[in-house]
Amino acid sequence: MTRIIFMGTPDYASSILEALITADDIEVVSVYTQPDKPVGRKAVLTPPIVKVVAEKANIPVLQPVRLRDESVVNEVLSTPCDMIIVAAYGQILPKAILEHAPCVNLHASILPHYRGASPIQQSLLNNDTQSGVTAMWMDEGLDTGAIIKIEMLPIGADEMVSSLYERLTDTAVNLTLDVIRNWDRRSAVEQKDADSTSCTKITKLDGLIDFSDARSIYNRYRAFTPWPGIYLDSGLKIKEMRLEESESCGVAGTIIQIDKESIVVQCTKGSLRIIRVQAPSKQETLVVDYLNGKRIGCGHTLV
Repeated sequence: MTRIIFMGTPDYASSILEALITADDIEVVSVYTQPDKPVGRKAVLTPPIVKVVAEKANIPVLQPVRLRDESVVNEVLSTPCDMIIVAAYGQILPKAILEHAPCVNLHASILPHYRGASPIQQSLLNNDTQSGVTAMWMDEGLDTGAIIKIEMLPIGADEMVSSLYERLTDTAVNLTLDVIRNWDRRSAVEQKDADSTSCTKITKLDGLIDFSDARSIYNRYRAFTPWPGIYLDSGLKIKEMRLEESESCGVAGTIIQIDKESIVVQCTKGSLRIIRVQAPSKQETLVVDYLNGKRIGCGHTLV
C-alpha cells in the first residue's frame, strides 16, 4: 500500500484525488488545499472541491494560508508517507517538504513550455495543435523539476477551454496512477531551461478585446470562456462567436453582414461571426436582437 499526501485545489486536482481514493493499492493519508473563499455576490464562504472530496472520504484536510509557515511544515513532516502528489495546488513547496518524500507534480502542459498558472489557456491563446500533461519530480523552482513522463493529446481547431480541461484531467488521472505504480527518479530527464516559456495568472482585464486580429480574438474566446469572458470597452460581453476568416483587412469593429441569427464584424485583420451577446446588467441575447434594440445595422460599429 502506497501512502500519499495530496496537495491540490480545483476540479483538475479533485479528479486526481478521487482516483487515488478509489485505488486499492493507494492510501491518501492527508490532503492540503487552499482556504475556503467567498464566492458570488453574496460572498458565500465556499470550500475548494478538493476539500469536499476529501471530507466525504473522511481524510484529514488542512488549509494553510502559507505552506511555508513552520507549524505547517512540521505538520507535513510528522505525517509518514511514501510520496506527495501535487496538482494545481497554488503554493510553492519549501525545501523541507520536498525532502520529506518524493514529490510529484502533474502539470497541464508539455514542459518546459508554459510553466506557471494558466498553461491550458495559454495553449489555446497560442493556437497550439497539441497539449499534454507532464509528471515531474518537484524541486524548489516553479515547474522546473525533472520530467518523469509526458502524455500528449491533440487540440481541436475550435476546441474550447472546458473541453480541453476535461480531456487533460482524464489524462492526468491516468498518468498519476501510472507514475505512482511504475516510475522512479532514475528514469527522469532534466528540463532544458533554454526552451522554457511561462504563463501567468489570468485576470479580468485579459478578456478585453478591440477587434484588431480575428484569429487572436477567437483564440481568446476559446481560452477565456466562461471566465473571464471576452468583452468590449463598453462592457458588452461576447457570449458566442466563430472565426469567419482570418485574412481580410478593414475597419475594426464595423458590422459588415447581418443574418437571421448572427452578424459578421470586421477586424483590422480577418472577421468574426458573432451569435450571442450580453449587455451590462442585461440578460444574454441574440446579437441581432441587441442590434435591433440599439437601432444599428450594417456599416455601424459594434459597441
